[in-house]
Amino acid sequence: MSPPLAVAQTLPAPETDLAGFAWLVAAVLAGFLILARLSQGVVDGDGDDGASSDHREDATPERPRPAGRSGFDGRDPVATGRNAAGEPDDGDAQGSSPVAHPLAPDGALEPNGDADRPGTVEDDRAREPLEPAVAHDAREDPAMSPGLLLLNVALTQGLFGAILAGGAWYFGVPLDVLGVSGDPLSTGLPAVAVGVGFGLVLWVGNELASGLAAASGADYDEGLRELLAPEGVRGWGLLLGATLPTIAVVEEFIFRAAVVGAVTPALDASPWLLAVVSSAAFALGHGAQGRVGVLVTGGLGFALAAGFVLTESLLMVVVAHYLVNALEFLVHEGLGLPDPVWS
Repeated sequence: MSPPLAVAQTLPAPETDLAGFAWLVAAVLAGFLILARLSQGVVDGDGDDGASSDHREDATPERPRPAGRSGFDGRDPVATGRNAAGEPDDGDAQGSSPVAHPLAPDGALEPNGDADRPGTVEDDRAREPLEPAVAHDAREDPAMSPGLLLLNVALTQGLFGAILAGGAWYFGVPLDVLGVSGDPLSTGLPAVAVGVGFGLVLWVGNELASGLAAASGADYDEGLRELLAPEGVRGWGLLLGATLPTIAVVEEFIFRAAVVGAVTPALDASPWLLAVVSSAAFALGHGAQGRVGVLVTGGLGFALAAGFVLTESLLMVVVAHYLVNALEFLVHEGLGLPDPVWS
């Protein structure tokens, strides 16, 4: 009787079938986009198309953010920002407003609110400028806690990545077309260094795009980022150590390594054509950020696709993608700096 290792060594390697893998990529991509579309209801509140953008048109955009908004200093982000008379504190940023206490029934104001004022968030909205309605909808009545939401995102994205990785093995996809080779610029420290530099450039570009959008009056929705922002050290550890790395690996594997790297030889097409296709799909997958957010994300996706085509490195674009997302959360939700930082 042959040992299991010997039997495994005699099994033939999977035959390369890039066309079959391309069909699997199309199926995974469709499932990813469908799930992203369904997930917009978590942020929009009612699931209607363009709801977040409509809210933005009727709301006063919130620019300055109070430091420690998401728990860096241990403060409750719901319970700060107002004095005992229900008016904004002098030291707080403009645009803050009372919201329903998470444990109070029927949307009643938190205990230190003014008893003479109506006890509903809707009445307060009619009295003074508020933060974007989409952010309140997400914070006041979330479907799950931020920690569970982060875990759900990581598990869901991980499932898509596992399916596609299994398909890559089953169809015998060569690793080099996926951006994984022995070249130091592909999998070595040079790839990490280039990814860090590229990520910083992309983050600055993202800030510039945010500033231009705000200056033109077409500010994009930040409700999803605010919804995912954790409220404690453990939550930040989950975000930075599990959720964001999973998102970066899976999205780069799908949109860059698979769509651009593997489908290009399968269709015998130009990698730049597939870069455009993957960027459009990447933008549609972020519809929860509003119409302007879709355009900005599409530009970011094309920049990442171009970086993948030029370096043929999956690791490089994963590092860059992670750094952009991590800086977005740390700078704006953790430190409470305005978006863009110079506004």
